[in-house]
Amino acid sequence: MAEAQHALAERLQQAFGETLQNWQVHVGDLTIEVAQSDLYRVMLSLRDDFRFEQLIDVCGVDYAAWKQDEWITEDASGAGFSRGVRGNQFARLGLTGVYGLEPVTTNTGRRFAAVYHLLSVSRNERLRVRVFCDNDDFPVIDSVVSVWAGANWFERETFDLYGIIFDGHPDLRRILTDYGFVGHPFRKDFPLIGNVEVRYNEEKGRVVYEPVSIQPRVLVPRVIREDNRYAEPDAQEDASNG
Repeated sequence: MAEAQHALAERLQQAFGETLQNWQVHVGDLTIEVAQSDLYRVMLSLRDDFRFEQLIDVCGVDYAAWKQDEWITEDASGAGFSRGVRGNQFARLGLTGVYGLEPVTTNTGRRFAAVYHLLSVSRNERLRVRVFCDNDDFPVIDSVVSVWAGANWFERETFDLYGIIFDGHPDLRRILTDYGFVGHPFRKDFPLIGNVEVRYNEEKGRVVYEPVSIQPRVLVPRVIREDNRYAEPDAQEDASNG
């Protein structure tokens, strides 16, 4: 499998040259990275020249909090685990300054990316294509609906959840959230507790939106304790006598 993926990578390098910014094989899958400006041309070639007839999926990624850990649960004592929250996530508690924690800003220039999963039925090959948006504040990527018609709803989903604009999409509307939804829920700066609550009001006979009533908090794992049910018979006897 790895040999086949490396052979595909070599063919792609010969075809695209420096347009292929990066590539790697991980757990049997080849991932290539191209620039935003080259995406449409590369995708068209992948379909026509490399026979990737099918687009399996398109998903977004927000790298704003990449490699930032919150939970430190390696050590456990009788008092419990170490505290889990360190304020590294933008919207962990939903409010800036809660418990003295401030959100982290990145300004990496490579915050949002779209990832495309392609399948060549005729060649029995799979390929993952990743492209970063040039602008973190207004992420825009060319639509590939004209290359694979199935990208239509995939791109709408990515727009809905991450706010990535697909230029040239024929009908870029929300597809999973409500029409009046504010924000993009899979972004790292979207509050985990949400912005509003939705419930049915019997008096008004309709669904109403209200401010969030739950308190922001962090769940801490339970203390690890010995379970005598799985102990050896001698150990159980010692425990009962002790």
